[in-house]
Amino acid sequence: MMNSADNAQATAEGAGSATKPCVAVVFGGRSSEHSVSLITARSVLRAINRDRWDVVSVGISTDGAWFLYSQDELEALLDHQPLATLPVGDQRVTLPLQVGENELLVHDLNSEGGTITRGRHIDAVFPLLHGPFGEDGTLQGLLELADLPYVGCGVSASAIGMDKHFMKVAFEAAGLEVGPYTVVHNRDWLTNSEQVRENVAALGFPVFVKPARAGSSFGITRVDRAEDLDVAIETAREHDLKLVIEAGIEGREIECAVLGGHEWSAPRASLPGEIEVQGHDFYDFEAKYVEDDGARLSCPANLPGDVIETLREKAVQAFDAIDGEGLSRCDFFVTPDHRVVINEINTMPGFTPISMYPRMWAASGLEYPDLIDELISLALERPVGLR
Repeated sequence: MMNSADNAQATAEGAGSATKPCVAVVFGGRSSEHSVSLITARSVLRAINRDRWDVVSVGISTDGAWFLYSQDELEALLDHQPLATLPVGDQRVTLPLQVGENELLVHDLNSEGGTITRGRHIDAVFPLLHGPFGEDGTLQGLLELADLPYVGCGVSASAIGMDKHFMKVAFEAAGLEVGPYTVVHNRDWLTNSEQVRENVAALGFPVFVKPARAGSSFGITRVDRAEDLDVAIETAREHDLKLVIEAGIEGREIECAVLGGHEWSAPRASLPGEIEVQGHDFYDFEAKYVEDDGARLSCPANLPGDVIETLREKAVQAFDAIDGEGLSRCDFFVTPDHRVVINEINTMPGFTPISMYPRMWAASGLEYPDLIDELISLALERPVGLR
C-alpha cells in the first residue's frame, strides 16, 4: 500500500497511468458524519480493484482542509480509534477550478521551508462524504466547477436527497405515498412554539423528530408523549435548525438499493431487504454503525412477490423523482395491508462492512468489488455540466 509520499509521487508530473484511470477516493469532511465517512472509505479502499484503477486517497478535515491521507494511515487511525477524526496532513491538496485541468494539486513543504507543488492527474472522484458539505450538493458543485467526473448524484439531486422536507415534496409530486409529517423552521420554533406543538399533536403519537438535513440518524428521537416533545426538538436542533417531524407508521422497514443505468438504460433496483432492529426502539446510529448485532438484514425480504416488485418499481420511481444518478438507497414502510409508503432516499448510503446498500446488491448478484467498479464506470461515462 502507498503511504502519503507515495500517493503524491505516483504519476506526479500531471499524467495518469497509461493503462489505468485514476480515481480519487475522498473522505472525511466537515459534517457530524465525519467518522462514518472514514469507516466507509476504509471499506472501499480495501475492496477497490487496483488492477483496474489507480487510486489516490484524499482526506478532508473537520475544518475543511484537503490533504493526502493513505490507506495505511487510515487503517492505523481507525484501528486505534473506531470513531476517529482525521489529523491534518502536511501534503495539502487543492482543485484547480479550470475546465480541462483534471488534476489535483499537491502542495508539499520541503525541508528548506518552501513549497513544492505537483500535479496529480485524476479521471474520476469517488466522494465518500456523508451529510452536509459532502452529500448535499456542495461538493458536487465544486467538482462540476473543476470539470471532474464523480460517482453519485449531481448537485440538485444531492441537495434534494439531503433535505427530508424537499425530498418528500418531490416524492408527493411523483405520486408516491408519503406518511404524515410537519416541517419546523427555526423561525416557527422561536416565534410560535405552541403552534408547532399543536401541529405535532395533530399527527398523533408516537412521532419521530428529525433534523431535516442530517443523516446517519444523528439527532433523531422517538417521542411517545407530548411532554417529551420539547426536549426532542432541542436535541434535533443541535444538528439542524430545520426539522421534519413524522407520524409513526405501523409497518415493516424495508430498504431497496438503486443503481444508475448505463447510457440511456433505466436505473436498476436490487432485491429489497428488511431491517430487523435488535435492542433499539428504531434504526438509530448505534444500530447502523457501532453494534455488529444492532440490526439484521433479510434479503430478499419475506414478502409476497408482487409487493417485492412494487418496492423495486417505487425505488426507481423515487430515484427518478429527484433526478438521481449513480446510486441511492430508498427506505420504505410496508404496512400490514401491504401499502408501500416511502420514508426517504439516501444519495450516498454507507459502504461500511455492515451497510445495507452493498449487502442488498450482493444478495442481488453484484458483489462489493464489482459494485465499486460499476459506480466508477458510470461516473466516467457521464459528462459534467448540464446533461
